[in-house]
Amino acid sequence: MKSIRYIFGAAIALLLGTTGVFSQTITPDELHKIGVAPSAERIERDIQTLVDFGTRHTLSDTVSNTRGIGAARRWIKAEFERISEACGGCLEVFYVSDVISGQRRIPEPVNIVNVVAIQRGTADPNRFVMMSGDIDSRVSDPLDGVSDSPGANDNASGMAGVIESARVLTQYEFEGSIMYVGLSGEEQGLFGGKILADYALKQGWRIKAVLNNDMIGNIKGINGVINNTTARVFSEGTRKVETEREANTRRFTGGEVDSPSRNIARYVDKMADLYIPNLDVMMIYRLDRFGRGGHHRPFNDAGIPGVRIMETNENYVMQHQDLRTENGIKYGDTIDGVDFDYAAKLTGLNAVTMASMAWAPNPPANVQIQGAVRPSTTLKWDALNAEQNPQLAGYKIYWRLTDSNQWEKSVFVPAGTTQHTLENVVIDNYYFGVASVSKTGFESPVVFPGPAGSFGE
Repeated sequence: MKSIRYIFGAAIALLLGTTGVFSQTITPDELHKIGVAPSAERIERDIQTLVDFGTRHTLSDTVSNTRGIGAARRWIKAEFERISEACGGCLEVFYVSDVISGQRRIPEPVNIVNVVAIQRGTADPNRFVMMSGDIDSRVSDPLDGVSDSPGANDNASGMAGVIESARVLTQYEFEGSIMYVGLSGEEQGLFGGKILADYALKQGWRIKAVLNNDMIGNIKGINGVINNTTARVFSEGTRKVETEREANTRRFTGGEVDSPSRNIARYVDKMADLYIPNLDVMMIYRLDRFGRGGHHRPFNDAGIPGVRIMETNENYVMQHQDLRTENGIKYGDTIDGVDFDYAAKLTGLNAVTMASMAWAPNPPANVQIQGAVRPSTTLKWDALNAEQNPQLAGYKIYWRLTDSNQWEKSVFVPAGTTQHTLENVVIDNYYFGVASVSKTGFESPVVFPGPAGSFGE
């Protein structure tokens, strides 16, 4: 059943004979409520359920109803379906899969199955912001699909966060679509992400951001630090799909730290500062941890913006380890190593980021800049599609010093404007970008001019 707030908004929309009124009455203040809405108790319950499948290894049992990755993915799908039933069928729930074989960690054919739940937008249903978590787990031997592998933090925590975000956000309607995803095959080579990225491109989905959550529950680091007030966001600096010509242009105009993924990281950081109590985001200027990988990478490889959100202090004795005790040290990724309040906090960060992006208009497209040997800087962009963006109020032109990690100055221009000149702002001294703004104040991520920062159409 929809929330009272939802029913009231829908009734008003019916009385006024208009569409989208409910979402247009929501202001960014609602993000304060969304940020603290995730329940640590529900997240604990979901992590425990995933742990109780014994192992979720990609090569584990797919037939049993109580053990293995098959049982786990069926439970996740059923949970999304329960959430959908509670919101009147607001989610499309389905599998996306493919058979992988002949790989170092998948020597024999295995069906890699992802679970997808889509909450369609009311105005632009083909534009998405996506939150993902990994279903699979592993122990020391990456080919061991039999031994117990609870994977409580890596990555039942991220998967539970995705499910909880769906519970929270399905209480609302949005102009853009939100996708909640459980990805498989991560530990065997990021295969689930590649399968879904390829599928998304074939479907013509316009995914503007992938928020990959991989380990969001540990606060006790291998370095002895205990910290529940910070999180890390990893992002690529230049696009993987950049052409040689585009790279040459970037060499002279900038953009090394302004890929769409990097500006999503800035957006996440801003959401934490504004709406998540007692949480500071560390923007890590690196695709992922040193020499390691995560499931946002296949999307980056396909030209889809994405970041990794995770805990700040990892504990390696809890990752990819056989369950054992040696020299007084307990090894293994068990549920007693998860801080559920912290996992709920990072889930809230994801939820406010997705809600804000889905309520905001589409990021501006075809942003261009001029200003060489002039005392002013001019930015141009294409007008947004009015049917897809009925909430559009206008645009914000942003600029910052080139060594600043966040946008500093801005000026608003109304809808209908597709060009603006910043007088006496010299192009050589700053980086620039454009964001779209809704009538109630929600903003898209900032788009850096040219191919280096493009979010696409």
